[in-house]
Amino acid sequence: MEAVQSWVSKNKLASIGALWASGIGATLVAYSRAKSPMKPSLRLIHARMHAQALTLAVLSGAAAYHYYDINRDDIHHHQIPVEDNSAPNVTHLVEWELQHSPF
Repeated sequence: MEAVQSWVSKNKLASIGALWASGIGATLVAYSRAKSPMKPSLRLIHARMHAQALTLAVLSGAAAYHYYDINRDDIHHHQIPVEDNSAPNVTHLVEWELQHSPF
């Protein structure tokens, strides 16, 4: 499972394209076996719509996973240091201004 996750994270566009193509292929196979009275052009349109819905679902899941993974890492790695309650000196104020300056 770890190997699949690392390959997908390195080859994001290829994995999404493969998923889309497999969605079209699976839908076309399903419609061809169903003996439906649809024309082949209509079958292709339906297959494309199913593949697009599948791709959107996977992209939404990947975005949610990425969002929650980043937030989890931020919580663990970027903790705010606790300072003492003494009055700040000029050096701390100047350093803070330099770090938070928009220029």
